Amino acid sequence: MNEENDKDLELDDYREDEQNSVVLNTHENINRDLCGEIMRIEQGYVELRLTTSTEMVADEQGLIHGGFIFGAADFAAMAAVNEKNVVLVGSESHFLSPVKFGDEVNFVARVRHKEGRKRNVYVEAHVLDIKIFHGEFRTVITEKHVLKLKLLDAEES
Repeated sequence: MNEENDKDLELDDYREDEQNSVVLNTHENINRDLCGEIMRIEQGYVELRLTTSTEMVADEQGLIHGGFIFGAADFAAMAAVNEKNVVLVGSESHFLSPVKFGDEVNFVARVRHKEGRKRNVYVEAHVLDIKIFHGEFRTVITEKHVLKLKLLDAEES
């Protein structure tokens, strides 16, 4: 793909509102209490904050289950891609430090690579100045919702 086409793709990938700010096009119904609140969204970039809650606690010490950290990182990655039909197809993640009840976890997600319908998104998370997570999320943008693809129709026959 040449650079000019890649630039055109970037301009078409995002919808803007009247104030020329980027609007979230994906995962609009996600539970923000469990997956985080978007603090800033730009083309290919998201900042998200997750405040840990009692529903996330795994033990009597107040340890937060890693699935909630991964879920928030996944949501940040999907929002950075910001396509209606974006789906996660793979990831490599690293949990660097535990998170406890009451922590505010700040995520930053950046689209690092675009090739056709594929996007790679790098996500980092911090509690205060401590890096607690980082990962690479591989996504694909599908023409239809993932649950409406012809692959699934063929399985039912």
